[in-house]
Amino acid sequence: MYNMNTTNSKEFIDLSNGKPSGKAAQSKDASNGVQPSAASGNKKTRRTRHVTLEHERPHITREVDSAKKESFAKARTRNSRKSSVNKGGAVKHKSDALMRIIPLGGLDGIGKNMTAFECGDDMVLIDAGLMFPDDGHPGVDLILPDYTYVLENEHKLRGILVTHGHEDHTGSLPYLMKDLSSKVPIYATKLTLGLIEGKFQEHRVKARLQEIHAGDEIKLGSFVIDFFAVNHSIPGAVGVFLQSPAGNILHTGDFKLDQTPIDGIHTDFGAMARFSKIGVDLMLSDSTNAMKTTFTPSEAEVGKALRSIIENAKGRVIIASFASHIHRLQQIADAAVANGRKVVVTGRSMIQNTDIARRLGYLHIQDIDLIDAYDLKDMPADKVVIMCTGSQGEPLSALSRIANGEHRTIDIDPGDTVIISATPVPGNEKAVTRVVNSLSKIGCEVYDKSRAMVHVSGHAGSEELKIVMSIAKPKAFMPVHGEAAHLRAHARLAEAVGIPHDNIFVCDNGDTLELSPSGVRRGEPVESGIVYVDGLSVGDTTRDVLSERTQLSNSGLASISVAIDPAHGRSCGDVIIEMKGITGGDVSELRAEAHDRIASALQRGMDKNERGKSLEKHLRDTMYSLLWEKTKQRPIVIVSIIEV
Repeated sequence: MYNMNTTNSKEFIDLSNGKPSGKAAQSKDASNGVQPSAASGNKKTRRTRHVTLEHERPHITREVDSAKKESFAKARTRNSRKSSVNKGGAVKHKSDALMRIIPLGGLDGIGKNMTAFECGDDMVLIDAGLMFPDDGHPGVDLILPDYTYVLENEHKLRGILVTHGHEDHTGSLPYLMKDLSSKVPIYATKLTLGLIEGKFQEHRVKARLQEIHAGDEIKLGSFVIDFFAVNHSIPGAVGVFLQSPAGNILHTGDFKLDQTPIDGIHTDFGAMARFSKIGVDLMLSDSTNAMKTTFTPSEAEVGKALRSIIENAKGRVIIASFASHIHRLQQIADAAVANGRKVVVTGRSMIQNTDIARRLGYLHIQDIDLIDAYDLKDMPADKVVIMCTGSQGEPLSALSRIANGEHRTIDIDPGDTVIISATPVPGNEKAVTRVVNSLSKIGCEVYDKSRAMVHVSGHAGSEELKIVMSIAKPKAFMPVHGEAAHLRAHARLAEAVGIPHDNIFVCDNGDTLELSPSGVRRGEPVESGIVYVDGLSVGDTTRDVLSERTQLSNSGLASISVAIDPAHGRSCGDVIIEMKGITGGDVSELRAEAHDRIASALQRGMDKNERGKSLEKHLRDTMYSLLWEKTKQRPIVIVSIIEV
């Protein structure tokens, strides 16, 4: 349940500058939507966000000269190698210093990664992600971590470090930046900033975007921060080495050890070895594939499979993948061009990310090899490859609309080839299966990773995780980024490589660790949880609302409306009963019996002088009893009594 402390009145946002207007701007607390925790207690709060999004059709920019490639403001950096070769490190430890490590998301599932690091009057945040809803979240669009603690301590926040551009590490940034009263700088590599900038443009948020490179070192308050390259399923991924007066922390971010990477960027073993010499007091590491006992295959293996399938395909080839998987998109484009096919890009996020990656120099597809989806009617089917969204079976995605014959520009015919180049996120398996079945009924050739190596993970397997821990040699360890089973599997790996059991900390969101020169211990937890984005509302949807939606979908709704004259103890007019989604609710016999029972119950209640909530409960219980007796269902029953 969402417990972020906000004012009770609606908060209207001036989206031109991302700041509150009117009453919400009268004080710092109001503009943050936050009251100090000591004063706020457990007050119920609400917040309504009004957002206007751009809905024009996205397009891909034509090629630009390399000299005109876009860039961002460069962060002020130090000579990292000079300080790193000093065994004592860049920051001298102080015996009375204390750093708090506060995971606010990422320890209860795959997504919404966010961790705060606080030392004295300084705090930095690593990542600010989201998680996508599953069948247990009807009507919810996005799930964010509850970042109340960050807002309450905004005066300490020196910067936000983003390890890479995936949604589960960047998705909550627009919402967080709207709630912060000042433009806190965001540090990331060029592609990551490009993807973040695209989100901010949609939400009309302005921010200070600071470009860093692997190998850079920056100073934020009492922290000295080194960025090092890691290989992942998106270019520009980095890990973070955090030095402070209280001790040093190594955060790997998401990574794998791909020895034949598409972009030539390897995970930087040398940097981790240097950090090990300085001293890693605590290590946080990606746990997503901790339960997989093998090395993760190279992304280059996917390219070989894709090229073979495209080469032998007879009709159109439609490939669904994550829009942020730039390495995959590059291999698809290369395979298409090698086989004399043009590339079509469809799906809003796919078009946007392709455009950003091309403009920033991360994705190389010549204009001559790209055609617009509206020009497909003039192209032979065996001369195109279509890159689209929908690898998770999303109902409104390009692939789902193509499979259902609802796409505006793309048709699909028997004999066409469809490749689902992704693994379903837990909870999405049924949705993906539905799309595959729809495509199979049409007569398409459908490939997923069970039929060919059309997808490999971007996360390290257990053997890779052990290699990295053996290089870094941390004194203490905290697994992050995964479900409970992943975190515990990673903890067992840490113990296997020699980290003492008492120095391994499996935490939940909101738990804290305290690092000092004397070691790591558990601290006092902070407020945490999840925030639902539901349409234009942020934080208003509760678990009770979701339970009601689930009950509505399962058992339906019955409503009872009646007007009464309490002075004379009688009803005015007929009792009106409506039944929606209830088995037999449209049968006249059931409706007549329901009317008679409710009318009798109403009169009995009024004869006993029942009024208000008591009378409503009497009518509700009567309807419950009838529907259980006749249908064995327990729908939601709403009673509306008007006194005249």
